[in-house]
Amino acid sequence: MDWYQTIFELIDMRSFSNLWYWIALAVLWSSASHYVLGVPFDMVLRAKRQGGETLADVEMLTQVNVNRYLLIGRVSGLWLLGFVSFVITGLGILGFYYGIEFCQAVFLLMAPMSIVGLLTISAARLIQDQALTGEALLRRLTRHRLHVQIIGIFAIFITAMYGMYVNMNVGALGG
Repeated sequence: MDWYQTIFELIDMRSFSNLWYWIALAVLWSSASHYVLGVPFDMVLRAKRQGGETLADVEMLTQVNVNRYLLIGRVSGLWLLGFVSFVITGLGILGFYYGIEFCQAVFLLMAPMSIVGLLTISAARLIQDQALTGEALLRRLTRHRLHVQIIGIFAIFITAMYGMYVNMNVGALGG
């Protein structure tokens, strides 16, 4: 028996039946909703309760990340948008037209995260244009987190339903 075959029998390489895919999905959305514009949300909550130096830290960290996101958007925004669109389109075609399960799985990770990326750029621009500080900044960060969580809920639900559908069809076909 070949050692490649032994490894592939031991570790299921199909995406939707692999535990590591679901762990990666959970970590991806947990991280996306915890780091709001690069600011840990526990700092935002602490700034709401305590104010003072913690609020100043959140404002400074937010400003650094807003400047970083907007610089990336100005310098390479169109190229990045084109490349990400190309990759997501390619994954969608390979996954859903040609039936490559790995591409389907990566598409279901990347497509909603690209929406979160656009939402993050939009929130960064809004924070800079309105020069938000204090309570207004904390409200904007909380609202952005809520939007990310809503996108994450729908993405996880759709991924779970599609993953179960794929697993039931593969099981029905005999593997």
